[in-house]
Amino acid sequence: MIKTKTKLFISLLLPLFVMSCQQLNDTTTASSASMATVQTGLRATGDLGLVIERATGQVKVVNHSNKDSLAEIDGLGDLSHASIVYSRDQRFGYVFGRDGGLTKVDLLKSKIDKRVIQSGNSIGGAISQDGKFVAVSNYTPGGVKIFASDTLELVADIPATELVNHPRNKDGSIKRSKVVGLVDAPGQKFVFSLFDSHEIWIADLSKPEIELTKYTDIGLNPYDALISPDGRYYIAGLFGENGMALLDLWSPEQGVKRILDGYGKGEKKLPVYKMPHLEGWAMAGNFAYVPAVGLHQVLIIDTQTWQQVGAIDVHGQPVFVMAQPDNRQVWVNFAFPLNDTIQVIDTKNQSLIKTLTPGPGVLHMEFTPRGEHVWMSVRDSNEIQIYNSQNFELLKKLPAQSPSGIFFTNRAHQIGL
Repeated sequence: MIKTKTKLFISLLLPLFVMSCQQLNDTTTASSASMATVQTGLRATGDLGLVIERATGQVKVVNHSNKDSLAEIDGLGDLSHASIVYSRDQRFGYVFGRDGGLTKVDLLKSKIDKRVIQSGNSIGGAISQDGKFVAVSNYTPGGVKIFASDTLELVADIPATELVNHPRNKDGSIKRSKVVGLVDAPGQKFVFSLFDSHEIWIADLSKPEIELTKYTDIGLNPYDALISPDGRYYIAGLFGENGMALLDLWSPEQGVKRILDGYGKGEKKLPVYKMPHLEGWAMAGNFAYVPAVGLHQVLIIDTQTWQQVGAIDVHGQPVFVMAQPDNRQVWVNFAFPLNDTIQVIDTKNQSLIKTLTPGPGVLHMEFTPRGEHVWMSVRDSNEIQIYNSQNFELLKKLPAQSPSGIFFTNRAHQIGL
């Protein structure tokens, strides 16, 4: 593994980078003053959220205190693989679409504030620690683009590593590595992985010139990544080999090390219907609960040693393994064809305590900020189901068109979300 450090300075974009910081300070007061003035009267943003309606290119504005939907916003393009981050005042959601669209949505006015098509194919993004910049990870062309969060003007373009030994693009240009696993990190940093060139990069935005730190040979084809809730550990899953790559951001000079190397080898694995999302890892106490790839198991990992210490047999191949805010329970959904079921694990006893069957196509879950309720998107029933997380009672159903991701605004104040 080789670690290199370079500085990225794009002369045409740097003045805009500085100007955007100044403009944001000037507009923050005006934005805050107008935040509560909407046609329907006063409304706060702390208990709002957005639900992706993937089939129609819409998002639904919801309120989790009243358990109801407020509005639908259309015109967001291809949302077949979409995610959302929020401004720190929780008024605006930034929607990352698969078609390269970056859309800024106003939750109070229930409309699109700004929208740009910034690439041909993108796979998610993040917002900086101070909320001033939004970064998008791109497949085509490979790289990361960074925008001012207020205007969506481009402030930096970070091209990924060139793939000189690969066939060229149709226009004759050299292909670049796809970028995945983009997250925000403390210290005004973005961290991301390069799928084709087997790297992890850190982009430091804390200075006028963006500084890039590059780690190469970190493992074959990192396909997704997560950052621990405290912002310390960045972990990339490896598609080309068994195991994962871990970077300790408190000690980046130590480089990237392998964890869980070879787990599952020697066992007869099932066909992998869907790769699990690493952002759905559950970290509770000193343990991480990890979806096993191709197995009907949730793995238990000791986060002090990063070694597997157990496994829990479950209904199907896990996709999201999500902890309640109090970490007492972990909720699991599953890949097709067993995607009509949710199972709940008690972290105290590390055992299954409940099985629910909301219906086919349970794609995502989201807890209210203190965890008393959990919302589930049930795609094939065209509905959102809301449960009491203590007694598992179904509280309400809301209609939605092919819902997938559910994102509440409290994510604005959580690292990596």
